[in-house]
Amino acid sequence: MTLHSANDKRYRIMTIEELAKYLRLHTSTVYRMVRLGQIPASKIGNQWRFRKDVIDSWITEQEKGKK
Repeated sequence: MTLHSANDKRYRIMTIEELAKYLRLHTSTVYRMVRLGQIPASKIGNQWRFRKDVIDSWITEQEKGKK
């Protein structure tokens, strides 16, 4: 197992609110995308969390699909 620095932004964990701000979407849009399985997410307890590196890869894949 590799431990990463809390300051390493590649491995940053985001909340719904942080992800919405990062993607420039409304939080309700992010909740809907999570519910529909349209965005990679992990549930920790009763809260959703998102790894920035996974979201960045997901965005890249979404962009490839549009071409």
